[in-house]
Amino acid sequence: MASVKNKILAEIENIEKVLVELKKVKNKATKELVVLVGIGAFLQNIYTDMENILKQLLLHQNISIPESPTWHKDLLNLVIENNLMKKETIDKIGKYLFFRHFFTHAYGFLIDEEKLKPLMDDISAVYSEFKREIENYLLKIKE
Repeated sequence: MASVKNKILAEIENIEKVLVELKKVKNKATKELVVLVGIGAFLQNIYTDMENILKQLLLHQNISIPESPTWHKDLLNLVIENNLMKKETIDKIGKYLFFRHFFTHAYGFLIDEEKLKPLMDDISAVYSEFKREIENYLLKIKE
């Protein structure tokens, strides 16, 4: 069975592959709807992988993953409550949770480029902050 460290590192590798692909389309002057939907899928992928890493942190601390209808938000709150990550970082990640919910439950043609742009522009910085905190956590793990 893979260690928590290996599971987290695999998710980090996935995020970084998605960021490379996102960068290829990010600076195109005009974006057709299909490109916007693709960008939305990339942002959702990144959020989902960050959420998967947070689940691993909680499980590593023997903290159960919430099973409520609001478990996504509850998961972020548990990470803060257990001092596994700074609240400021989780707040930034929370914007992508909101987008994930929209993207999952809405039609692609409803994506608004003006609302998508800040998320797309900020994702690298948000991920870098997230990754720094994860790397600090991994340094403390003895496996």
